[in-house]
Amino acid sequence: MTPNKEDYLKMIFELGGDTALISNKQIVVGLNVSAASVSEMVTKLVEQHYVTHTPYQGIKLTASGQSRAAALVRNHRLWEVFLTEDLGYPVDNVHSEAEMLEHAMTPEMADRMAKFLGNPKYCPHGGVIPDADGHYLDQSRVTLSQVDVGTQGHIERIVDEPGLIDYVFGLGLAIEDHFEVIAKSSSAIRIRQRETGKELDIDPVRAEHIFVEL
Repeated sequence: MTPNKEDYLKMIFELGGDTALISNKQIVVGLNVSAASVSEMVTKLVEQHYVTHTPYQGIKLTASGQSRAAALVRNHRLWEVFLTEDLGYPVDNVHSEAEMLEHAMTPEMADRMAKFLGNPKYCPHGGVIPDADGHYLDQSRVTLSQVDVGTQGHIERIVDEPGLIDYVFGLGLAIEDHFEVIAKSSSAIRIRQRETGKELDIDPVRAEHIFVEL
């Protein structure tokens, strides 16, 4: 399915575009779309005053864009929590279901669901869940790809994209897992998973969308 405007706003939010400039390339990888598609959509979002775009520097959400993105993210992630915790869906199999359900969510329904779930702060992939006023906890802006050899930390969150989710969980890596980077090359970032002692090779492109706390 071709990503729509809402998908782009959510991805820009996830990549840190609420507080910092992000590149077209990051969106290309996150949504698995062409560079031309990203350029076209960014132009539309600029025209609608959802983002600002500074050539050769990056894209950032405006106040209205951030508000809209936070509401979309809230609806999506509340459904993900409900599907995993109450309906028993596997963590790596909720994105597409939540994607459909979020569009039927009204503000009242979101408030009721949040209360029912105990006002969760994070989704199953580690992403923050904004409250009804659009406020949310700070998120890490450091990606695994930026971490030097010898550095230790833990996985805080991964970008909510089905291919990435399948990849990360397929490796046996989970949110809050602790790691140490033991080697880096153009083809892989090798980490040692503290919980299991296993060494895992992470694709460098995928590592750009795995956020860590050091």
